[in-house]
Amino acid sequence: MAKIKHNNFIDTVDEMLSLAKNEGAIHLYAEDKILSGHTLQINGKKLFHFATTSYLGLEYDPRLKDAAISAITKYGTQFPLSKTYISHPLYQELETKIEAMYGVPGIVTKNSTLGHFAVIPTAIRDEDGVLLDHQVHWSVQNACQLLKLRGIPVEMIRHNNLQMLEDKIKELSSKCKKIWYMADGVYSMFGDYAPIPDLLVLCKKYAQLQLYFDDVHGMSWKGKNGTGYVLDLLKKLPENILIVGTLSKTFGASGAVFITSDSRLRNRIKNFGGPLTFSAQLEPASVAAASASADIHLSPEITILQEELAQKIAYFNSLIKATSLPMIAPNSSPVFFLGTAMPLTAYRLVQRLLNEGYFVNPGLYPAVPVKNTGIRITVSRNNQREDIKGLVQALEYHFPKALEETSNTLQKVSRAFGIPEITQKKEKLFPQTSLNFQYETSIKQIDKATWNTLLGGQNTFDWDGLCFLEDAFKNSADAENNWSFHYYLITDATDVPLLATFFTFGLWKDDMLAPESVSLQLEEKRIRDPSYLTSKVLGMGSLFTEGNHCYINKTNPLAENAVVLLLEQVEILNQSLNSSMLVLRDFDEDIVLNRMFHNQGFIKINMPETCIIQNVSWNSIDEFASTLSLRSKKHFTKEVLPFEKAFDIILKEQLTADEIRQGYNLYQNVKNNNYAVNTFTYSIDVFTKMAANPHWEFILLHLKNTEDSQNESPLVGILFCYKNLGQTYVPSLIGMDYAVPKKFSLYRQLLFQGIKRAQELGYKRIDFGITATFEKKKLGAKVIPKVAYIQAKDNFSMEFMGTMQTK
Repeated sequence: MAKIKHNNFIDTVDEMLSLAKNEGAIHLYAEDKILSGHTLQINGKKLFHFATTSYLGLEYDPRLKDAAISAITKYGTQFPLSKTYISHPLYQELETKIEAMYGVPGIVTKNSTLGHFAVIPTAIRDEDGVLLDHQVHWSVQNACQLLKLRGIPVEMIRHNNLQMLEDKIKELSSKCKKIWYMADGVYSMFGDYAPIPDLLVLCKKYAQLQLYFDDVHGMSWKGKNGTGYVLDLLKKLPENILIVGTLSKTFGASGAVFITSDSRLRNRIKNFGGPLTFSAQLEPASVAAASASADIHLSPEITILQEELAQKIAYFNSLIKATSLPMIAPNSSPVFFLGTAMPLTAYRLVQRLLNEGYFVNPGLYPAVPVKNTGIRITVSRNNQREDIKGLVQALEYHFPKALEETSNTLQKVSRAFGIPEITQKKEKLFPQTSLNFQYETSIKQIDKATWNTLLGGQNTFDWDGLCFLEDAFKNSADAENNWSFHYYLITDATDVPLLATFFTFGLWKDDMLAPESVSLQLEEKRIRDPSYLTSKVLGMGSLFTEGNHCYINKTNPLAENAVVLLLEQVEILNQSLNSSMLVLRDFDEDIVLNRMFHNQGFIKINMPETCIIQNVSWNSIDEFASTLSLRSKKHFTKEVLPFEKAFDIILKEQLTADEIRQGYNLYQNVKNNNYAVNTFTYSIDVFTKMAANPHWEFILLHLKNTEDSQNESPLVGILFCYKNLGQTYVPSLIGMDYAVPKKFSLYRQLLFQGIKRAQELGYKRIDFGITATFEKKKLGAKVIPKVAYIQAKDNFSMEFMGTMQTK
């Protein structure tokens, strides 16, 4: 298989969060000498704190602080031994209180993340399977990566999608002894809940179903003894449900607690639960604070604290309902999410609120899809009613201002989150620029000379090339190869071009740029369901082309305005088409564009590198060889040039029906052997139209009669080449017979023949495309990195593929 450089998820996240840091929205420092939970000091300014995840504020309770101080005095700062050997003196007391709270013994861990790593690989057996809710906490998803190494199926369902969950249960029921569904009780970003009553119905229907709830955000503020949202609904814990609670966050101390009524499972986890065995135990101060907090949870006081918080949540909700602020998933939890859609709007709103005296957090990718960026607001018992009222007033004033200064609207936010549109009071229209905007659905409606001046000479998307693409892919009978075309041309008031580009809308495989091993697994599923994990995408350029699909006149002072206008218009089109993803692709690295696209809600990813030969001015094979590096020259003269004589090489401007059929079969050979870029197979109709188009020609290689080929000379290789404006030669597709012995280096020979033909025609450049960069470099190609910017409705497909086993 051809190798490509795949995008690195960590690089993408680093890029996104670095931009947020540069905007002053994250990586801040509190400067307080004393913390109270009510306010924070940042950059010398006192701010009301609406970002805590300790909703009852118990970490500041004198009883917890005194207990922690006393424990340090008596037992030191740590007890550096594995809990498998011995627990320090305070542990037994805490565990007794945890059992009193829950009615069953608990397993205390250092924190919830290490706890998941202890519990999940121990609880899930090799014969089990796991289904993850798309929004279950990262720590749960990460712990499940260990299961894949044991061959345990780990799959993902869309958030709270019970139909998809049931379908997956049916799919795994014949393969797995137990099927574990893992979800959050209360989700940390939007503050919404797991559909527990419906899940219990599924448990009755499917005896194999086990439920694993991370309920750290439901802890303390809800339930009898503060045991959390999940247990508040369950009342009693069945053996098929495991709950993860926290001793940090709202509990006010440190650590986590895992609760199961299955005593055999509990003992197995305690005996050998990874980090439980090999990691340090909680420090004495943390255990003492947790024990003091447990006393409060076991007393009537916890109900009073819960009611105080509930009243403040209700007050916040009552104020929000009187505004036009787009709160996502309204609920009675302490977590609220104000949608901004665009990251830049979130950054500006955070800064405005900081200046006004309120500290909130931006909700950013990858915690939420980049298109679902917003502000996470948490209400705690430490917030006073006047603070809450002041925050809502500040939001009501500054949210429209942040929208306005970032060219955003409530309508855009509503579309991004799929919520009903809210009419904003006195919404201002944005300043209009004196730009001319042309949108067409066929290249024939665009002036040919203008288009070719701006985007001609590249790949197969000069004016004539696009005529061919429209003929081949517009109104195709093949659903997967049926595209609509969308052209944009923006000029200034004097008709000077500022921007030109085109998009196509069609079906993409979600794993197009995934590792080959992932695509192979998905292709097995597509045998039964051809549309499995595919999406409708509006993408710059097309799946047939690569190169610089977007002309931007960067020297013009209105260039940025033109880009913003394009994005606004494309967003409208994207919404009307109900596209799952918007893709801007094949850009060179550009700091200005990177900032603009990020702020408009796009994620940057690395695309496969492209290969170009820019020196075709040699006059002989010796001169060509001299343009190569010493190592490549040696490779060429020993492994490519000597075998040229083994082939009959035929150049054709048209193909017979039989040659089209043979060439198409060879193309399919290559396509079916290459999942580096996993796209749909083009239909034979595309090749038939190619063969009749005057801008295409074909290089055919027949293996001569030799000891390896005793019959008539067969067609073993073909290059499908586009001739662009007499400037760029484009060997666009290739077909090969893999039965040809390796010694003939068929692939390299085809590349070489394409280079020779371009030189014969006097072309200045060869677009060699993506994949197999190593082989193309050997023949003098320059490898050029490319990036794309994507905006998806959600992260599901990407994260789903992240659960799949890779090699």
